[in-house]
Amino acid sequence: MKLIYALQDPDNPDSLAVKMRRARARHVTGLIEQIAAETGRCRILDLGGEPEYWRLFDRALLERCGVHITLVNPQAFEVADPMFEAVEGDACALETYPDSAFDLVHSNSVVEHVGDWPRMEAFAREARRLAPRYYVQTPYFWFPIEPHFSAPFFHWRSEQSRARALMKKRHGFAERALDVGAAMRDVQHARLLDKTQFRFLFPDARHVDEKFAGFTKSLIAIRA
Repeated sequence: MKLIYALQDPDNPDSLAVKMRRARARHVTGLIEQIAAETGRCRILDLGGEPEYWRLFDRALLERCGVHITLVNPQAFEVADPMFEAVEGDACALETYPDSAFDLVHSNSVVEHVGDWPRMEAFAREARRLAPRYYVQTPYFWFPIEPHFSAPFFHWRSEQSRARALMKKRHGFAERALDVGAAMRDVQHARLLDKTQFRFLFPDARHVDEKFAGFTKSLIAIRA
């Protein structure tokens, strides 16, 4: 279990999670360069994003491409870097922005956290509406290791079974739950998607399977 956690640790530069993020970044870099070549700049809406994620990218390239990144999250926070703007908002309902208000919508491991299926549909509509191009990534339901709880086969168990397990001990990034209410909130905070669901949400995208050891680990939708 410690090995699985180390592989998933986003703060460990040698972890599987970080290495795969770097590989994914090449898809995003290509989109940014395309946009900058056409318009001389690149306005990115990052749904659920944080500045730390963008450290994976070449800062000089981002500056050369005139990148500005608007980060939308449920809670407000401050950023000192002028490349970023942090906005408090619901990624499933961003009516304050008109259609194609940005050049690129970006989302990394967020759609599985927005709630039930109607909210996932709303999230996808906003991602598709707010820019001509988008990049959306999410962990794959049928990959045997659940990334949030760092446990094999954990997400294939019933909600009740997972909640009982969380009440007994910590799993991955989830602390031991104090009661069944807290356990259920943790369990329902991550709802992984399969390929049919993901392709339904993003029907106008090119779909890429991110592989690890021959297994699809995550799903990527790119509209370029």
